Amino acid sequence: MLIIRPKQTFPDYSMRWRALLGILLTSLTVLIGRAGYLQVLDKQFLKHQGDLRHVGVMPIPAHRGRITDRNGELLAVSTPVKSIWVSPKEFLSTEIPSDTLKAFAARLGLKVDELMRRVGENDSRAFAYLKRKMSPEQADLALGMGLPGVHAEREYKRYYPTGEVAAHLVGLTNVDGKGQEGMELVFDSSLRGVDGARRAVRDGKRRIIEKTEEVRRPVPGQDLALSIDSRLQYIAHRELKAAVAHHRARSGTLVMMDPQTGEVMAISNQPAFNPNSRGKISPDVSRNRAITDLFEPGSSMKPFAVACAIELGLTHPHTMINTQGGIMHVGTNVVKDVHSYGVMDVSKVIQKSSNVGTSKIALSVPPRKFWAFYHNLGFGQPLETGYPGEAKGRLSDYHGWSAFDQATLSFGYGVSTSALQLARAYTAIANEGVMPMASLVSKDQGGEAHRIMSESTATSLAGMLEKVVSREGTAIQAAVPGYRVAGKTGTVKKLGARGYTTSKYNAVFAGFAPASHPRLVMVVMIDEPSAGEYYGGAVAAPVFSKVMEESLRVMNIAPDQPEAPMIAAR
Repeated sequence: MLIIRPKQTFPDYSMRWRALLGILLTSLTVLIGRAGYLQVLDKQFLKHQGDLRHVGVMPIPAHRGRITDRNGELLAVSTPVKSIWVSPKEFLSTEIPSDTLKAFAARLGLKVDELMRRVGENDSRAFAYLKRKMSPEQADLALGMGLPGVHAEREYKRYYPTGEVAAHLVGLTNVDGKGQEGMELVFDSSLRGVDGARRAVRDGKRRIIEKTEEVRRPVPGQDLALSIDSRLQYIAHRELKAAVAHHRARSGTLVMMDPQTGEVMAISNQPAFNPNSRGKISPDVSRNRAITDLFEPGSSMKPFAVACAIELGLTHPHTMINTQGGIMHVGTNVVKDVHSYGVMDVSKVIQKSSNVGTSKIALSVPPRKFWAFYHNLGFGQPLETGYPGEAKGRLSDYHGWSAFDQATLSFGYGVSTSALQLARAYTAIANEGVMPMASLVSKDQGGEAHRIMSESTATSLAGMLEKVVSREGTAIQAAVPGYRVAGKTGTVKKLGARGYTTSKYNAVFAGFAPASHPRLVMVVMIDEPSAGEYYGGAVAAPVFSKVMEESLRVMNIAPDQPEAPMIAAR
């Protein structure tokens, strides 16, 4: 039987194909049109996008300002160097022969293990320093090996020509050139300057292949002139270092000032450090003890107690004081002298450094006025030098004083001061009663100053202090041949866990020269001399003499006493 099947029909997709083809053609036309538009009419868009990927801005380091002494001698300067860095991804993607790797590490001053540690095992990083602050010649030798991913960038390295001589005042910077200590830190913002910027073209591996125009010129840092004189600073450093070693002392401090301007002419501490060495420097060595550390000044304070009484008209240089027996009872406490000096005038009280005589003079002064005089001298107040860590000292309020407290304050116990504070206080005597503000930077003219005592009182005190530096005084070893010298010794028992010890001392001498027209004030403090001698007249006074003698000669200051007293053996 014949079966007739119906005719099979297929859907007609021709319209759909035409629509799809139309869409494709339209899209292609739009893309071609867009490409033409971007390539011809709006080509800045593609250029901008390309620049984002291949043109970057690289910094141009600013030259850090120089630090000089008052005469323009360099104390700190920045020199051009190069730092070697690596792209770990590029470096690790290439197999480098072991001999080549060893030679490369040697040119960087590293061992292979240390080199690979700095590169790291993770190749996802784009940047790692291998060696910072290399000389350009050394860096070029390393770059010349042509290892993949190794590059150099220009930087500056801080160099200190005087080394440890002025290190405590000048301070130092870290590896990135930022001030960390001393005047480098105080004036960091002005010394640092402002970095510039330059456009650079990089390839697909982010390597710089071309440097284009400057975007911003670098602004060099400002130079800084300090108040110190490098010649005097070297003398102070040399003699203080020798004295600390000779007396096997824990530390030592020396401050020299111009009594008329308040400028610090030299400031030295022991132990010292070399700021050119980038090893670990402990705070115990790096701090500027002359400004940051406090001590009780002992008998070097006696001239101020006497000055206060003279200013108030309660005594004068020829007033007779009875110190018979060398012992004075103050309440339940006792004040003692080393010897019994009997009856003597105020001038001899200073010359012999009598605790009993000074206490009697001090106790004649009302506590409030006694405190005010010390306070006006700057004790217990900041010096406002701006130096980091500057100590202001301690002077307790007079409302809490007992009679014994006032007595001990007169010979330098119960009050603490820094060496710089004590030196500034002595400028009031050396500068006819006027005390200038202390300054660590060079000044074109005198700054702020305050009258502390009358000119006549200051002149009387200077005369008394000259007698201290005599055969009958306590500081013959502070004498300087050819010059009149005025000053005061201090031998201070140190405070221990159970009160004042009898085995640890500070040896102090404070004075000025030439006494006829003072040009330099100096304080020397030797902490815990342990070689046998510990008196200020035997330990600190000889340092004063040596430094002052050479400093006066360097400054070409004429002698004011052609026939100077013979100095005892040192």
